[in-house]
Amino acid sequence: MSQAARDTLRHVFGHDHFRGEQEQIVSHLCNGGDALVLMPTGGGKSLCYQLPALLREGCAIVVSPLIALMQDQVDALRQLGVRAAFLNSSLDAASAAQVERQFLAGELDLLYVAPERLLTGRFLNLLERANVALFAIDEAHCVSQWGHDFRPEYRQLTLLHERWPDVPRIALTATADAPTRREIVERLALEDAQQFVSSFDRPNIHYSAVPRDDGRRQLRAFIDRHRDESGIVYCLSRKKVEAVAEFLVAHDIPALAYHAGLDSATRAQRQRRFLQEDGIVMVATIAFGMGIDKPDVRFVAHLDLPKSLEGYYQETGRAGRDGDPAEAWLGYGMGDAVLLRRMIEEGDASDERKRLEHGKLDALIGYCESTACRRQILLAYFGEPHAGACGNCDNCLHPPQTWDATEAARKALSCVYRTGQRFGAAHVIDVLRGADNAKVRQFGHQAVSTYGIGKDLDARQWRGVFRQLLAAGLLDTDFESHGALRLTADATPLLRGERSLHLRKDLPKPARAGRRSDTSNTAFIALPAAAEARFTALRLWRAEMAREQGVPAYVIFHDATLRSIALEDPHALDDLSHIGGVGTAKLERYGEALLAVLEAVD
Repeated sequence: MSQAARDTLRHVFGHDHFRGEQEQIVSHLCNGGDALVLMPTGGGKSLCYQLPALLREGCAIVVSPLIALMQDQVDALRQLGVRAAFLNSSLDAASAAQVERQFLAGELDLLYVAPERLLTGRFLNLLERANVALFAIDEAHCVSQWGHDFRPEYRQLTLLHERWPDVPRIALTATADAPTRREIVERLALEDAQQFVSSFDRPNIHYSAVPRDDGRRQLRAFIDRHRDESGIVYCLSRKKVEAVAEFLVAHDIPALAYHAGLDSATRAQRQRRFLQEDGIVMVATIAFGMGIDKPDVRFVAHLDLPKSLEGYYQETGRAGRDGDPAEAWLGYGMGDAVLLRRMIEEGDASDERKRLEHGKLDALIGYCESTACRRQILLAYFGEPHAGACGNCDNCLHPPQTWDATEAARKALSCVYRTGQRFGAAHVIDVLRGADNAKVRQFGHQAVSTYGIGKDLDARQWRGVFRQLLAAGLLDTDFESHGALRLTADATPLLRGERSLHLRKDLPKPARAGRRSDTSNTAFIALPAAAEARFTALRLWRAEMAREQGVPAYVIFHDATLRSIALEDPHALDDLSHIGGVGTAKLERYGEALLAVLEAVD
């Protein structure tokens, strides 16, 4: 089976070697074993069930939660000459009936279906009458009620094992901490499945987190380094999504807004543009992203705090799926944490769930404020050790400075106490700095002992102090009093002089950066001039092919494949066939055209 797998890998998918544990997973599934696969985005999860689907008798059923993901996967497989189809609500009755006939006739290798469709009596009846090679449950973390993408239908997928116990199952996800992993095993009855857990590290992604001072200006400066490149900007609210998209367009950045408040046709049209065009920036809520298979997303930016490190990992994982350098940029502020805590408290979840959500938010805030290697912190959250000093995050490349903030922290905590623990940070800072305004006079705070004792720091510096006091658990927010600050028990030793405190020093506003500064140690390797000309011509040809066929450009060929072709400059089909990503079907379909493009450039 191993040699057959390698031959299929070469001839169908155009690759000479498996990556990581792919070969062991493929072999295990082909031999009839169940598997739970945790592999980072871009690590090659899909191949783990697509290749066994071609080696085992029958049709593989792939349970997938999103229509867009199904469409992309099927388009890509058909380009490889694989008999693939999907069943979902985007098909009319006649088209769906045709797919069902193909399935029953044994004319398909893979059939993608949403969990809701799979659970219908009609589809279960089809399964009884067909020859099923395997069941693949993609985005398996959707089964977890503690996860960020919970889909209740996933909980019913145990019936696959109950009704077809001899058909192997593979559950796959890129995002699962230890509790989520345990729940996947329990809910999908995978106790006897072999677990394959790859490293969660994405070494090609440069991570950075900055205190948000002027969010839009900071975002624009960041995107200016990525002009003409595809990226995603996440915001917490629909209103902010629209405003930020308009701001970027006003500064000549091609941006689109995406959120659940838009009608389905608009969302589909904008998603299609993002997938098929180069250089589009999608500004979105987390309604956008899961299942987006675009490999050349060069950056993911967060203009608000995500809800957890788990969500942050998954969202940033949409960058750099092709393995080329990418950036994950996070702008955060004290108000984000206050808002997210209020959302947790005001939700209708159980007390246990609220405690869990608060814990996840605490871990995320700790990540933002830490002076340690960000990759080390992120991987530790998923139980994976990392030595730190990754050389590809802001803290490693530019180690943050700290300062003895003991006295400043005492002033801040005392002022919160002296003003009655009834106000937010903005008013407390006004009192500390001796502001003479209506609100200070209204409450008589010009007479408190802490009035004006903080003039040595400016307002921006004080915001950093309060933000970090909240992150350190010395301050808390009272949601019933509109987010008023209040002291915690941990503040007492500091106020009594029994401990000291060092805080991260916020850097001054940077000058506006120019186009693409070298922020990581994985910068693109520049192509020689002749190869660059060939690469440009190949991308133009690919764009035309994609437009003609109505598919995303990367479905034709990935940038990495075109870059290899440009470097190798093959002059015959046999030479072209040895380049990674050029399988038999694509060689037959595009080989002559590729050689013609290269000849025209030369």
